[in-house]
Amino acid sequence: MTQYWDDVLAALARYPARPEIEPLPLRSTTFATLYGVRLTSLGPYRLFGYLSIPTGAGPFPAIYYPPKYQSVLEIIPQGTANLQRSRYVTFSLAGRGQRNADTPYAAMFPGLLTEGVDDAASYMFRGIVADSVRGLEFLLTRREVDATRVVVAGNDIALITAALGSGATSVVTTPALFYRTAELAPKTHGYPLEEINDYLHLHPARAEAVRRTLAHYDLLGFAPGVTAATLLMAGAPGTLLDGPALGPLATALRGPVTVYESQQSLYKDGLYSERWMAEQCGITDVQSILPAHWRD
Repeated sequence: MTQYWDDVLAALARYPARPEIEPLPLRSTTFATLYGVRLTSLGPYRLFGYLSIPTGAGPFPAIYYPPKYQSVLEIIPQGTANLQRSRYVTFSLAGRGQRNADTPYAAMFPGLLTEGVDDAASYMFRGIVADSVRGLEFLLTRREVDATRVVVAGNDIALITAALGSGATSVVTTPALFYRTAELAPKTHGYPLEEINDYLHLHPARAEAVRRTLAHYDLLGFAPGVTAATLLMAGAPGTLLDGPALGPLATALRGPVTVYESQQSLYKDGLYSERWMAEQCGITDVQSILPAHWRD
């Protein structure tokens, strides 16, 4: 796996980011200015992101939201209070195929998880991971960012980015795509892992090639490279990716680890995550930037 990702990072380094940054007054507020950002990634492929910078003297802690497994790019995750932007620099990135970065390639949902999966060299997530690393590189060039307080928050891609890139001091990750995928996919009928089952039902002769590709992406392989403090957002007790299931991953991570099992409540789970990130960044008045309906 090391050589595979060394090759990806070396290829990415051959493409200058060439950022273009444009103010977006319609999405700016009295407490934060929003910018649209375009970056070049592996390919070359042009990406899009939303960069929000608080009003006032920095540097500020930062939250980086790498590409999610959804078509639409949000400024901050749905349900998060806009006031988060008053205390953190936030950067949300659309990877190749997502809206605003869907030319010349538009991703299908479901379908993206198996795009080219039978060939590790052309698997679509090879580029998406490179996109995510490029986004973190860009964020860390911003003088408004306090490099000692940088959170990467998302799904599996967040953890992979923290391992391959540099500069993340904290990680919030909700494994859903690349943890023991070949082993766990046959045990579920739920998406996104059901995409793997669908693909193998159509192409059973490609099963070994798919397993070889997925082995490059398994989170257990990246864990020893993560020294940042990590919040593992596990599934609810008894589910496929609950706390005990993620135990080997928690053990393999090199930095301090907190495992949180979902309470199956957007409020409870979101509140825990927001408070954890605030604690990592030294923000003591997190109550003031929570969604109003989450406040005590």
